[in-house]
Amino acid sequence: MHEKQVARTYKVELWSAVAVYAVLLFGSISIGRRMDEGVLRTVVLVIPMIGFGLMIRAIARHVARIDEYQRQRLLETLALAFAITGGATFTYGFLETAGFPRLSMFTVWIIMGASWGLVSCMRNWWTR
Repeated sequence: MHEKQVARTYKVELWSAVAVYAVLLFGSISIGRRMDEGVLRTVVLVIPMIGFGLMIRAIARHVARIDEYQRQRLLETLALAFAITGGATFTYGFLETAGFPRLSMFTVWIIMGASWGLVSCMRNWWTR
């Protein structure tokens, strides 16, 4: 029962933070694009990071609530995903030197999320 409550609390906190992020993102883009360049525009365009900070808070609170076994599995999975992301982005950095097009830093998050999902699925499959 405790595990279900922890998972439910995490989902509510995380998806609430995602909703805040999405609202701030759309708002900042629609307002920021029309503004003249300067400090105020920069601040407006960075405002969605408030939602991102709330996501970090939700994740940290979740990690603190789960038991040691779940925490260990989660952190091992994240470590593997971060290593895969590091390897992929480093490799692409060398490819950029060879003439490949430069990619946005947002690409790193896409790779990290995909790595995290892939490692999670593989670890679940291996432990069956």
